[in-house]
Amino acid sequence: MADTQRVRGTQSLVHTFAGCWRRPSLLLWELAWRWLFGIPALALVGFQAWRIYSATSSQLETTGIFQFSLQDPMRAAVMIADAFAVLWPPVFHVLLWLAPVLAVGWAIASGIGRNLVLRCYDPLLPKRPASLMLLQLLRIIALVGTFAGWFAAVHWAAGYALSGAEPSLVLYFALVICLSLGIFTLWALLSWVFSIAPLLLLLEDCSIVSSLLHGLRLGPLTGKLVEVNLVMGIIKLALIVLAMVMSASPLPFATVMQGTELYIWWAIVSLLYFAASDFFQVARLVAFIQFWRLSVPSDATSSPTPAASK
Repeated sequence: MADTQRVRGTQSLVHTFAGCWRRPSLLLWELAWRWLFGIPALALVGFQAWRIYSATSSQLETTGIFQFSLQDPMRAAVMIADAFAVLWPPVFHVLLWLAPVLAVGWAIASGIGRNLVLRCYDPLLPKRPASLMLLQLLRIIALVGTFAGWFAAVHWAAGYALSGAEPSLVLYFALVICLSLGIFTLWALLSWVFSIAPLLLLLEDCSIVSSLLHGLRLGPLTGKLVEVNLVMGIIKLALIVLAMVMSASPLPFATVMQGTELYIWWAIVSLLYFAASDFFQVARLVAFIQFWRLSVPSDATSSPTPAASK
Protein backbone atom coordinates (compact mmCIF):
# COMPACT_ATOMS: atom_id res chain seq x y z
CA MET A 1 0.00 0.00 0.00
CA ALA A 2 2.88 2.38 0.69
CA ASP A 3 4.11 1.94 -2.87
CA THR A 4 0.72 2.58 -4.38
CA GLN A 5 0.30 5.73 -2.31
CA ARG A 6 3.43 7.15 -3.95
CA VAL A 7 2.18 6.53 -7.49
CA ARG A 8 1.86 9.77 -9.41
CA GLY A 9 -1.46 10.60 -11.00
CA THR A 10 -0.13 10.36 -14.55
CA GLN A 11 1.96 7.21 -14.13
CA SER A 12 -0.93 4.80 -14.63
CA LEU A 13 -2.88 6.82 -17.20
CA VAL A 14 -1.43 4.97 -20.18
CA HIS A 15 -2.39 1.68 -18.54
CA THR A 16 -5.86 3.10 -17.87
CA PHE A 17 -6.23 4.17 -21.52
CA ALA A 18 -5.17 0.72 -22.69
CA GLY A 19 -7.59 -0.96 -20.29
CA CYS A 20 -10.51 1.19 -21.53
CA TRP A 21 -9.50 0.52 -25.15
CA ARG A 22 -9.64 -3.24 -24.50
CA ARG A 23 -13.17 -2.83 -23.18
CA PRO A 24 -15.10 -1.06 -25.98
CA SER A 25 -18.40 -1.67 -24.19
CA LEU A 26 -17.51 1.21 -21.84
CA LEU A 27 -17.29 3.67 -24.73
CA LEU A 28 -20.36 2.21 -26.45
CA TRP A 29 -22.50 2.72 -23.33
CA GLU A 30 -21.13 6.25 -22.93
CA LEU A 31 -21.87 7.10 -26.56
CA ALA A 32 -25.31 5.49 -26.33
CA TRP A 33 -26.65 7.54 -23.42
CA ARG A 34 -25.06 10.80 -24.58
CA TRP A 35 -26.19 10.56 -28.18
CA LEU A 36 -29.63 9.16 -27.40
CA PHE A 37 -30.23 12.40 -25.53
CA GLY A 38 -28.06 14.71 -27.64
CA ILE A 39 -29.48 13.94 -31.09
CA PRO A 40 -33.16 14.58 -30.20
CA ALA A 41 -32.15 17.62 -28.11
CA LEU A 42 -30.13 19.06 -31.00
CA ALA A 43 -33.01 18.42 -33.39
CA LEU A 44 -35.44 20.17 -31.03
CA VAL A 45 -33.14 23.19 -30.59
CA GLY A 46 -32.56 23.37 -34.34
CA PHE A 47 -36.30 23.26 -35.06
CA GLN A 48 -37.01 26.05 -32.57
CA ALA A 49 -34.13 28.14 -33.96
CA TRP A 50 -35.44 27.74 -37.51
CA ARG A 51 -38.97 28.64 -36.39
CA ILE A 52 -37.72 31.80 -34.67
CA TYR A 53 -35.60 32.75 -37.70
CA SER A 54 -38.53 32.23 -40.07
CA ALA A 55 -40.74 34.47 -37.94
CA THR A 56 -38.16 37.27 -37.55
CA SER A 57 -36.16 37.17 -40.83
CA SER A 58 -37.97 40.17 -42.30
CA GLN A 59 -37.32 42.22 -39.16
CA LEU A 60 -33.68 41.12 -39.08
CA GLU A 61 -33.18 42.44 -42.60
CA THR A 62 -34.09 45.94 -41.43
CA THR A 63 -31.29 45.81 -38.80
CA GLY A 64 -28.62 45.26 -41.47
CA ILE A 65 -27.20 42.28 -39.56
CA PHE A 66 -26.78 40.32 -42.80
CA GLN A 67 -24.23 42.94 -43.91
CA PHE A 68 -22.35 42.70 -40.62
CA SER A 69 -18.71 43.80 -40.79
CA LEU A 70 -16.10 44.74 -38.21
CA GLN A 71 -14.61 47.38 -40.49
CA ASP A 72 -16.96 49.83 -38.77
CA PRO A 73 -17.11 48.65 -35.12
CA MET A 74 -19.64 51.23 -33.95
CA ARG A 75 -22.08 50.40 -36.76
CA ALA A 76 -21.53 46.69 -36.11
CA ALA A 77 -22.37 47.20 -32.43
CA VAL A 78 -25.62 48.95 -33.38
CA MET A 79 -26.50 46.07 -35.74
CA ILE A 80 -25.95 43.52 -32.98
CA ALA A 81 -28.04 45.54 -30.51
CA ASP A 82 -30.89 45.91 -33.01
CA ALA A 83 -30.78 42.20 -33.91
CA PHE A 84 -30.76 41.26 -30.23
CA ALA A 85 -33.81 43.46 -29.62
CA VAL A 86 -35.63 41.58 -32.41
CA LEU A 87 -34.58 38.06 -31.39
CA TRP A 88 -34.70 38.27 -27.60
CA PRO A 89 -38.51 38.22 -27.06
CA PRO A 90 -39.18 35.01 -29.06
CA VAL A 91 -35.95 33.40 -27.80
CA PHE A 92 -36.86 34.17 -24.20
CA HIS A 93 -40.36 32.79 -24.73
CA VAL A 94 -38.90 29.50 -26.01
CA LEU A 95 -36.23 29.33 -23.28
CA LEU A 96 -38.91 29.51 -20.57
CA TRP A 97 -40.00 25.95 -21.42
CA LEU A 98 -37.11 24.55 -23.48
CA ALA A 99 -34.34 25.14 -20.93
CA PRO A 100 -36.10 23.27 -18.06
CA VAL A 101 -37.04 20.42 -20.41
CA LEU A 102 -33.44 20.02 -21.62
CA ALA A 103 -32.05 20.34 -18.08
CA VAL A 104 -34.34 17.66 -16.67
CA GLY A 105 -33.82 15.46 -19.73
CA TRP A 106 -30.04 15.73 -19.41
CA ALA A 107 -30.17 14.96 -15.69
CA ILE A 108 -32.27 11.83 -16.31
CA ALA A 109 -30.09 10.64 -19.20
CA SER A 110 -26.89 11.35 -17.27
CA GLY A 111 -28.08 9.63 -14.09
CA ILE A 112 -29.14 6.44 -15.87
CA GLY A 113 -26.31 6.42 -18.40
CA ARG A 114 -23.48 7.18 -16.00
CA ASN A 115 -24.67 4.47 -13.61
CA LEU A 116 -24.77 1.98 -16.51
CA VAL A 117 -21.24 2.87 -17.62
CA LEU A 118 -19.77 2.58 -14.14
CA ARG A 119 -21.57 -0.70 -13.48
CA CYS A 120 -20.28 -1.96 -16.81
CA TYR A 121 -16.79 -1.24 -15.48
CA ASP A 122 -17.55 -2.78 -12.07
CA PRO A 123 -20.88 -4.69 -11.76
CA LEU A 124 -20.58 -4.61 -7.96
CA LEU A 125 -21.17 -0.86 -7.79
CA PRO A 126 -24.67 -0.03 -6.48
CA LYS A 127 -27.62 0.98 -8.65
CA ARG A 128 -28.43 4.57 -7.68
CA PRO A 129 -29.57 6.36 -10.85
CA ALA A 130 -32.04 8.60 -8.97
CA SER A 131 -29.28 10.01 -6.76
CA LEU A 132 -27.05 10.57 -9.78
CA MET A 133 -29.91 12.38 -11.53
CA LEU A 134 -30.32 14.72 -8.56
CA LEU A 135 -26.57 15.42 -8.45
CA GLN A 136 -26.55 16.22 -12.14
CA LEU A 137 -29.55 18.51 -11.72
CA LEU A 138 -27.76 20.31 -8.88
CA ARG A 139 -24.74 20.76 -11.14
CA ILE A 140 -26.93 22.25 -13.89
CA ILE A 141 -28.49 24.65 -11.37
CA ALA A 142 -25.01 25.67 -10.20
CA LEU A 143 -23.90 26.21 -13.81
CA VAL A 144 -26.97 28.34 -14.60
CA GLY A 145 -26.39 30.33 -11.42
CA THR A 146 -22.76 30.90 -12.39
CA PHE A 147 -23.76 32.18 -15.82
CA ALA A 148 -26.41 34.41 -14.29
CA GLY A 149 -23.85 35.80 -11.85
CA TRP A 150 -21.39 36.44 -14.68
CA PHE A 151 -24.05 38.22 -16.75
CA ALA A 152 -25.07 40.36 -13.76
CA ALA A 153 -21.40 41.20 -13.08
CA VAL A 154 -20.82 42.26 -16.71
CA HIS A 155 -24.01 44.35 -16.61
CA TRP A 156 -22.79 46.03 -13.43
CA ALA A 157 -19.38 46.69 -15.01
CA ALA A 158 -21.07 48.35 -17.99
CA GLY A 159 -23.19 50.55 -15.75
CA TYR A 160 -20.21 51.51 -13.60
CA ALA A 161 -17.63 52.17 -16.33
CA LEU A 162 -19.73 53.36 -19.28
CA SER A 163 -22.22 55.62 -17.56
CA GLY A 164 -21.62 59.26 -16.92
CA ALA A 165 -20.16 62.03 -19.03
CA GLU A 166 -16.86 60.24 -19.72
CA PRO A 167 -17.34 56.49 -20.29
CA SER A 168 -14.14 54.44 -20.02
CA LEU A 169 -13.81 51.39 -22.27
CA VAL A 170 -10.46 50.53 -20.68
CA LEU A 171 -12.00 50.34 -17.21
CA TYR A 172 -14.95 48.36 -18.57
CA PHE A 173 -12.77 45.71 -20.23
CA ALA A 174 -10.50 45.52 -17.16
CA LEU A 175 -13.52 44.90 -14.93
CA VAL A 176 -14.96 42.31 -17.31
CA ILE A 177 -11.64 40.41 -17.46
CA CYS A 178 -11.17 40.41 -13.68
CA LEU A 179 -14.78 39.45 -12.95
CA SER A 180 -14.74 36.72 -15.62
CA LEU A 181 -11.56 35.19 -14.23
CA GLY A 182 -12.94 35.25 -10.69
CA ILE A 183 -16.25 33.66 -11.68
CA PHE A 184 -14.46 31.09 -13.85
CA THR A 185 -12.30 30.12 -10.85
CA LEU A 186 -15.42 29.79 -8.69
CA TRP A 187 -17.07 27.52 -11.27
CA ALA A 188 -13.89 25.42 -11.53
CA LEU A 189 -14.13 24.73 -7.78
CA LEU A 190 -17.85 23.97 -7.95
CA SER A 191 -17.42 21.80 -11.04
CA TRP A 192 -14.72 19.79 -9.28
CA VAL A 193 -17.04 18.92 -6.41
CA PHE A 194 -19.95 18.01 -8.70
CA SER A 195 -17.66 15.90 -10.92
CA ILE A 196 -16.26 13.76 -8.10
CA ALA A 197 -19.47 13.53 -6.03
CA PRO A 198 -21.23 10.91 -8.26
CA LEU A 199 -18.21 8.62 -8.03
CA LEU A 200 -17.98 8.99 -4.26
CA LEU A 201 -21.71 8.36 -3.97
CA LEU A 202 -21.31 4.98 -5.70
CA LEU A 203 -17.92 3.99 -4.30
CA GLU A 204 -18.81 4.77 -0.69
CA ASP A 205 -22.56 4.17 -1.09
CA CYS A 206 -23.21 7.35 0.88
CA SER A 207 -25.83 10.09 0.74
CA ILE A 208 -25.86 12.98 -1.72
CA VAL A 209 -24.90 15.49 0.96
CA SER A 210 -22.05 13.30 2.20
CA SER A 211 -20.68 12.85 -1.32
CA LEU A 212 -20.66 16.61 -1.89
CA LEU A 213 -19.00 17.29 1.46
CA HIS A 214 -16.42 14.55 0.93
CA GLY A 215 -15.63 16.04 -2.48
CA LEU A 216 -14.37 19.14 -0.68
CA ARG A 217 -11.85 17.22 1.44
CA LEU A 218 -10.17 14.36 -0.39
CA GLY A 219 -6.79 14.73 1.32
CA PRO A 220 -3.76 13.29 -0.54
CA LEU A 221 -6.05 12.02 -3.27
CA THR A 222 -6.70 15.61 -4.41
CA GLY A 223 -3.21 16.02 -5.88
CA LYS A 224 -3.50 12.88 -7.99
CA LEU A 225 -6.96 13.79 -9.29
CA VAL A 226 -5.90 17.36 -10.10
CA GLU A 227 -2.93 15.95 -12.03
CA VAL A 228 -5.21 13.63 -13.99
CA ASN A 229 -7.59 16.53 -14.69
CA LEU A 230 -4.75 18.67 -16.03
CA VAL A 231 -3.58 15.90 -18.35
CA MET A 232 -7.14 15.33 -19.57
CA GLY A 233 -7.53 19.05 -20.17
CA ILE A 234 -4.41 19.03 -22.34
CA ILE A 235 -5.72 16.01 -24.24
CA LYS A 236 -9.08 17.72 -24.82
CA LEU A 237 -7.26 20.81 -26.11
CA ALA A 238 -5.19 18.62 -28.44
CA LEU A 239 -8.39 16.99 -29.72
CA ILE A 240 -9.89 20.40 -30.47
CA VAL A 241 -6.77 21.47 -32.38
CA LEU A 242 -6.73 18.17 -34.29
CA ALA A 243 -10.42 18.54 -35.17
CA MET A 244 -9.81 22.09 -36.42
CA VAL A 245 -6.90 20.90 -38.59
CA MET A 246 -8.96 18.04 -40.03
CA SER A 247 -11.89 20.39 -40.68
CA ALA A 248 -9.62 22.79 -42.57
CA SER A 249 -7.79 20.07 -44.54
CA PRO A 250 -10.26 20.11 -47.51
CA LEU A 251 -9.76 23.86 -48.06
CA PRO A 252 -6.87 23.40 -50.58
CA PHE A 253 -9.31 21.27 -52.61
CA ALA A 254 -12.19 23.75 -52.43
CA THR A 255 -12.62 23.72 -56.21
CA VAL A 256 -13.51 20.01 -56.25
CA MET A 257 -14.85 19.52 -52.71
CA GLN A 258 -17.61 21.90 -51.72
CA GLY A 259 -21.26 22.02 -50.75
CA THR A 260 -22.73 18.73 -49.53
CA GLU A 261 -19.42 16.86 -49.64
CA LEU A 262 -17.79 19.46 -47.40
CA TYR A 263 -20.67 19.35 -44.92
CA ILE A 264 -20.46 15.55 -44.77
CA TRP A 265 -16.71 15.78 -44.07
CA TRP A 266 -17.30 18.28 -41.26
CA ALA A 267 -20.02 16.03 -39.80
CA ILE A 268 -17.65 13.04 -39.82
CA VAL A 269 -14.89 15.07 -38.12
CA SER A 270 -17.38 16.28 -35.49
CA LEU A 271 -18.57 12.73 -34.75
CA LEU A 272 -14.97 11.50 -34.43
CA TYR A 273 -14.17 14.37 -32.07
CA PHE A 274 -17.16 13.64 -29.84
CA ALA A 275 -16.37 9.91 -29.80
CA ALA A 276 -12.73 10.56 -28.84
CA SER A 277 -13.79 13.08 -26.20
CA ASP A 278 -16.23 10.55 -24.68
CA PHE A 279 -13.51 7.89 -24.64
CA PHE A 280 -11.19 10.08 -22.59
CA GLN A 281 -14.10 11.04 -20.33
CA VAL A 282 -14.61 7.34 -19.57
CA ALA A 283 -10.86 6.93 -18.99
CA ARG A 284 -10.97 9.87 -16.57
CA LEU A 285 -13.75 8.25 -14.54
CA VAL A 286 -11.90 4.92 -14.44
CA ALA A 287 -8.69 6.66 -13.33
CA PHE A 288 -10.56 8.43 -10.52
CA ILE A 289 -12.00 5.11 -9.32
CA GLN A 290 -8.61 3.41 -9.39
CA PHE A 291 -6.90 6.18 -7.42
CA TRP A 292 -9.72 6.27 -4.88
CA ARG A 293 -9.29 2.55 -4.30
CA LEU A 294 -5.55 2.98 -3.92
CA SER A 295 -6.07 5.74 -1.35
CA VAL A 296 -8.26 3.77 1.06
CA PRO A 297 -7.40 0.67 3.10
CA SER A 298 -7.95 -2.60 1.29
CA ASP A 299 -10.61 -3.72 3.78
CA ALA A 300 -12.59 -0.49 3.22
CA THR A 301 -13.39 -1.22 -0.40
CA SER A 302 -16.48 -3.34 -0.65
CA SER A 303 -15.91 -4.36 -4.28
CA PRO A 304 -12.69 -5.25 -6.10
CA THR A 305 -11.75 -3.71 -9.40
CA PRO A 306 -12.48 -5.85 -12.46
CA ALA A 307 -8.78 -6.20 -13.09
CA ALA A 308 -8.19 -7.52 -9.59
CA SER A 309 -11.06 -10.01 -9.81
CA LYS A 310 -9.75 -11.64 -12.95
